[in-house]
Amino acid sequence: MFRRSAKPLSGRYLSLAEREELAILRVQGAGVREIARQMGRSASTISRELRRNAATRSGGLDYRATTAQWHADRAARRPKPAKLAINARCERMCRID
Repeated sequence: MFRRSAKPLSGRYLSLAEREELAILRVQGAGVREIARQMGRSASTISRELRRNAATRSGGLDYRATTAQWHADRAARRPKPAKLAINARCERMCRID
């Protein structure tokens, strides 16, 4: 069902292993700042990851590492449509006649 994710190119993005660690710490009841300290990441990175990739299917905000990785892989897919191609107003504003 899930494919194995490629290793992130830089330390900027969380890896699947980090997402699994985050999920375990979250289940254990650790707060955002504590998780950030243990993982060596900023609290804002952890907070954004939890907010962006929380599974909402059950109505709660449970964090699942595999689901979060799937969302991240999907968002990072290339090629993405150009902003001017999908936003007509922006295209009109940027057009040079």
